[in-house]
Amino acid sequence: MNTDEIKQKLFDEISKTEDLIKEYKELTKPIEPDCAIGRVSRMDAINNKSVMEASLRQAESKLRNLKRVFSQLGSDEFGICLKCKQPIPLGRILIRPESLFCVNCAQ
Repeated sequence: MNTDEIKQKLFDEISKTEDLIKEYKELTKPIEPDCAIGRVSRMDAINNKSVMEASLRQAESKLRNLKRVFSQLGSDEFGICLKCKQPIPLGRILIRPESLFCVNCAQ
């Protein structure tokens, strides 16, 4: 796989993650107290909101890592594990483009 294909994959993943973040932000808006829903439904909505907030934080972290990897594309730092300084296998980069660590160091 050449650099242009990896660049396109990273760009697509960044775009998809940004769209997901927008969706999560919509789903984490406060629940208005004057909404006519029952007490149990309100508790369920509050629980769902906290699950979406956790998903939002994960997506934002993924986006930061994707942008970092994208900025390293073409440099000597691209595809190098931050911990052991060994090359990250191409398969891992393709499956998890936001990876900053090789499989061994990520565990």
